[in-house]
Amino acid sequence: MAQSLLFSIAQGVLGKIASPAFKKAVTICCFENQIHELENTLTTVTAVLLDAEEKQAKDHRLQQWLRRLQDVLYDAEDILDEFECEALRKRVINQYGGVREKVHHFFSLSNPLILRAKISHKIKEIRETLSKISIEKNQFDLSVRSVDNGVVHLRSREMTYSFINKLDVVGRDVDKQKIIEILMRPDDQNLLVIPIVGIGGMGKTALAKLIYNDDSVKEQFELRLWMCVPEDFDFKKTIDGILKDAIGQSMSNHAIQQSQTFLRDTIKDKKFLLVLDDVWSHDRSRWEELKALLSEGASGSKIIVTTRSLEVASMMGTHPAHNLNSLSHEDSMALFKKWAFDQKEKQPRPDLLDIGNDIVIKCQGVPLLVKTLGSLLYTKGEEGYWAHIRDSEIWKLVEEKEDILPVLKLSYDHLPSHLKRCFTIFSLFPKGCAITSPRLVRIWMALGLISSVTSTREKLDLEDVVDGYIKELWKRSLIQEVNESESILSFKVHDLVHSLATIVAQNNCSVVGFDTTEITEGVRYISFSSRSLEGIPNFDGVPPFLRKRTSKRLHAIKFEFDVDDGVITTEFGRICISKCNHLRYLDLSCGSFEELPSSICNLKQLRSLHLSKNKQLKKLPDTICELQSLLHLLLNHCSKLGYLPKNMKRLVSLRNLYVTTQQKSLQECGIQYLENLQFLGLTGCPNLQVLFEGTSQLTRLRKLEIEDCGEPISLSFVELIALEYLNIDNCKLMLTDNNKSNFPSNLRVLAISRSEQVMEVVQCLDKSACALASFSVYDCPTLTDVPEWLPNHTRLRLIHLIRCSNLSSMPQGIQSLAALKELRVENCGELSERCRPTTGKDWPKIAEIPRIELDGIRVQWTED
Repeated sequence: MAQSLLFSIAQGVLGKIASPAFKKAVTICCFENQIHELENTLTTVTAVLLDAEEKQAKDHRLQQWLRRLQDVLYDAEDILDEFECEALRKRVINQYGGVREKVHHFFSLSNPLILRAKISHKIKEIRETLSKISIEKNQFDLSVRSVDNGVVHLRSREMTYSFINKLDVVGRDVDKQKIIEILMRPDDQNLLVIPIVGIGGMGKTALAKLIYNDDSVKEQFELRLWMCVPEDFDFKKTIDGILKDAIGQSMSNHAIQQSQTFLRDTIKDKKFLLVLDDVWSHDRSRWEELKALLSEGASGSKIIVTTRSLEVASMMGTHPAHNLNSLSHEDSMALFKKWAFDQKEKQPRPDLLDIGNDIVIKCQGVPLLVKTLGSLLYTKGEEGYWAHIRDSEIWKLVEEKEDILPVLKLSYDHLPSHLKRCFTIFSLFPKGCAITSPRLVRIWMALGLISSVTSTREKLDLEDVVDGYIKELWKRSLIQEVNESESILSFKVHDLVHSLATIVAQNNCSVVGFDTTEITEGVRYISFSSRSLEGIPNFDGVPPFLRKRTSKRLHAIKFEFDVDDGVITTEFGRICISKCNHLRYLDLSCGSFEELPSSICNLKQLRSLHLSKNKQLKKLPDTICELQSLLHLLLNHCSKLGYLPKNMKRLVSLRNLYVTTQQKSLQECGIQYLENLQFLGLTGCPNLQVLFEGTSQLTRLRKLEIEDCGEPISLSFVELIALEYLNIDNCKLMLTDNNKSNFPSNLRVLAISRSEQVMEVVQCLDKSACALASFSVYDCPTLTDVPEWLPNHTRLRLIHLIRCSNLSSMPQGIQSLAALKELRVENCGELSERCRPTTGKDWPKIAEIPRIELDGIRVQWTED
């Protein structure tokens, strides 16, 4: 199972060789023959890879052969990337000249023969190793397998992506009602704890969500809280998680005493329902400590615990556990048909329905299996394929080991090759965490996992391709709870699917700690799982494994939590930069250093650099502008950063820039020349007055966020012809007549928060932004009217009006917005009253909108 993504790695290398940009670079540097020979050898080996991966479980020698092949494939990826980076550097130097008088880093310019000799030698070594591996394959009697082009064309399922976390729950009405009855009973106990117990994939979390969102439950409890408990039941993380759900703000930077006080104050004398989801730890002392805190709530407060462990249920429960049993065959078939067949078809094909019935029997009533296999079969209409899944040897493993992972792996095995490597990255995220599309954009793009072929063929930006990948994984039931809000997708990964990702990625990805001594030879991507040095004695500023030889091959170093002060030291950063020469993704957020080493320029293949929340960072080296492959640079919340380097225009590949700076103008650092920039975020820039003036090359800028900037900011909209997303939060724009008349006409999402000039900005929409799909205003008491002409924007799908206390009514024309799917009104004074169902004066205007949330309560919520 561990080697099953090797074919996709090989496909990735072949895809890079075939890309137009790479071919152009090869032609310029006269490497056609060497690259062509490498491509031929790799194609020969790749042809038998699928067969080798299937047979390797029973042949130790074949496993060794595949491991050697994986190493050489990564080496090939490194040298091809290095070659592409040097070609790009040469183009930049020819265009702008060198950054420094000494150009020894630019050996491609100073001595092209050295570059050619170096690249040629490495390619020769790789080709010779591959040739030996290719010859050795003959001893394994491997067959050539035919494959498609790696792109799967799915039939369109009727679904919406504006709110797509619909829980496909079947057959749980009785379970739901039993637990709700317990919740409704008057209880003398100060804190009743009800465990829900069941095996993985049985739907415990789904049932808890049904209960949590039930209208009668909402009325019963003043406060409802949800927390996915850390696997180790970390006391501080658990408290902070509950608080974040309660108040909407992270408390991770506060000391544990402050967090406990906040929690007591939040729940004191309030009747609450708390769901503690997916509890694993048997640590009774931590539970008792948390329970004592939670006892501050009012009498009648209750807790629901979901767990796979009867021991955990016994330890935590004050009420007998509710055991969640398998679905009946009838319910399982209903769920299967929903996912395996097109709902537009009047009657499923009888031949497929018969085979599906046999498959459902084998699923033994486990909803996750039923749904996952239904999703897998949805894309296939061949009877033989369905029979193959039914008769697979995998089912024997399920029966013998009572383990459903092999069946889930069928969905992984049938992923197109470009999605397999993307899927493995989920193993680097913590179980149960929400993953957002911007985070995946940064890491998937940095690691070269996004198909530029798909982007070119379908004329999509790479960010849109990422959204497509997420939706495709959702259709296959490999992710869940997918939501879209203001153009950002978020989702979660079921813990069993996370376990699957960890298994298939174990030779490529590793979760490490600050005391990890060694990582295996094949690991290229690592993620730190902890945030502090607690319990780690004699830490010298660098995790031991980073000093070892194996760290030189790392492609990604990432953190999953904001680390404590003093963890990421100057020495930590120096070692990462000096030893890990092939890094594509480097996260040094929350560091304690004042300067970034000038040697950062040696990471020629670096594509994502995260320096967010470096509160001591005062300056960046000019050499950072030598990172011509850099796609994402995050400098937000670096409150002491004085200025950006003057040669930012040399970052010709940059697509994502997020900045906090003390300077008055960004014009002087040249960001207006970043023609590939897609996202620009500015936060906490107290002195900023000018973004850019006059001519700009930001013709591809799609998203602009400006937050917490003290001075009125001047910018020209006239050049921002691609701008689709504008977020203005607690800052003021210099809106001239020219700006107003050139307000972005392609704007799809407008969000305004804490703005005194909200009326002035909104007026810009009168005759502009005909493509507007999402309109949101938060915390703006100066918004006194929802404009009468807003209904002219016929593509509007979402309107959020939150804490705008002086709004008085809805415009009459809102009834004409046929595309409008979601309206949220919260704490908007008279408007909130007028929108009350049935009794409100404005209710007839909005009653046809499918989803309406009023003051936090979903008064109408219909899924598409």
